[in-house]
Amino acid sequence: MALKSKPKYTRVAQLKTPSAFSEYCQSIQANVPFDPNWEVGNENKFSDEYQLNTGFKIGNRFCILPMEGWDGTEDGKPTEHTIRRWENFALSGAKLLWGCEAVAVQHEGRANPNQLLMSEANLPDIQNLYDTVTETHKEKFGTVDDLLVGLQLTHSGRYSKPNSKTKHEPQILYNHPVLDERMGIDKEYPKLTDDQINKLVDDFIQAAVWAQKIGFQFVDIKHCHGYLGHEFLTGYKREGKYGGDLYHRTQFLRSIVEGIRREAPGLEIGVRLSAFDYLPYKPGENNVGVPCEVEGEYQNAFGGSTSGVEMDLKETFDLLKIFEDLGIQLVCITAGSPYYNPHIQRPALFPPSDGYLPPEDPLVGVGRQIQATAQIKKAFPNLTIVGSAYSYLQEWLPNVAYEVLDKGMADFIGFGRMVLSYPEMPDDIIKGDVLKRGKICRTFSDCTTAPRNGLISGCFPLDPIYKKMPEYDMLKELKKNG
Repeated sequence: MALKSKPKYTRVAQLKTPSAFSEYCQSIQANVPFDPNWEVGNENKFSDEYQLNTGFKIGNRFCILPMEGWDGTEDGKPTEHTIRRWENFALSGAKLLWGCEAVAVQHEGRANPNQLLMSEANLPDIQNLYDTVTETHKEKFGTVDDLLVGLQLTHSGRYSKPNSKTKHEPQILYNHPVLDERMGIDKEYPKLTDDQINKLVDDFIQAAVWAQKIGFQFVDIKHCHGYLGHEFLTGYKREGKYGGDLYHRTQFLRSIVEGIRREAPGLEIGVRLSAFDYLPYKPGENNVGVPCEVEGEYQNAFGGSTSGVEMDLKETFDLLKIFEDLGIQLVCITAGSPYYNPHIQRPALFPPSDGYLPPEDPLVGVGRQIQATAQIKKAFPNLTIVGSAYSYLQEWLPNVAYEVLDKGMADFIGFGRMVLSYPEMPDDIIKGDVLKRGKICRTFSDCTTAPRNGLISGCFPLDPIYKKMPEYDMLKELKKNG
């Protein structure tokens, strides 16, 4: 049901005291854990070590989540912008770097024509990125013995744009009742064949072998945000060995894991997982997001109910049991997709240019992800669980993060776009320094609006380097013209 008027939410920056933040969350029924007594300089759990099953000790409880910069070369090599972003990740102080970047294993599966590409020709440049991270981190913090660095391997599936910044070249597993029409896909559009998927499995394995040789300690087999790995999880009606029941829908992942164990023994494997999903949303009255309509029950939300607007983690738990059976310990929890329900995936007050106004206070979305992650951690205590969706908390992130760690609701606190504007924020929290309010991300979504319009991604409002770029003025014009 469309809202009659634009919703009015209190901005986080206006909540000046712990009691004001806590009371506001209660008033809107946002289930956000919060420690009102945590203060800068207090002894905290953020610097606690975490030991993996292998015996490796990660030096603290902060994690940098992988992002896409749209700033590589056309053949998939990093540029100076990519290198600077990775340097900032190294300087952040976080001791778990989850992939740093989404790196495609096939040209056809790139999310944009400037996405990094894992290929033999590009290995020296990817090696340089890894060396930059480890050398920069060691120079600032003295050691990398407690630093765990991974590489996120991906195929963008129906969101592939390998040759144009604006034109999709979808690679799909099945027809979707909403997304096909949105993307101009008809019933006869070709689906990936089992043989093509077999080749893709081999490419993931080869990419993992290369990653291990470079020095990465783990690879993430991406299963989130509507990309191909995520789409496999909803291939209920797909025929062949890669669709149907959960066993066959995880054949893709299981085949990759089996190959990595064989070809790259000792390399850890992680999965970034959209643990739940909702229906795609669209702008409704006053541009407020509303769920798209479908006939009958919605059958395409992994971890979601057939209503399309509620969580149902039964299959998610079944999948996590498979992770345990496969020896996958590292799991990074996220939700939904930035393409079709961004308020579920990354709660924010300001939508990207192709989005919609949030139909709920973003703090409700933050609480939803935190609570889902807590349910998962409680049910699977032996998995290493990284939480996401903390950016909208802004200066109250430490109070929430402390309570999450103290109550065992996750093992690591993930930082996404916050580190684009304030890369040293994790280190400042650990050291007990006063947070630099002028650098804190306010979720303006320019880092999404820019690439959706063919520009590079970065924090244009707060990063002085990006403010000086010509893209900054181009972005302002794009936003002004709607």
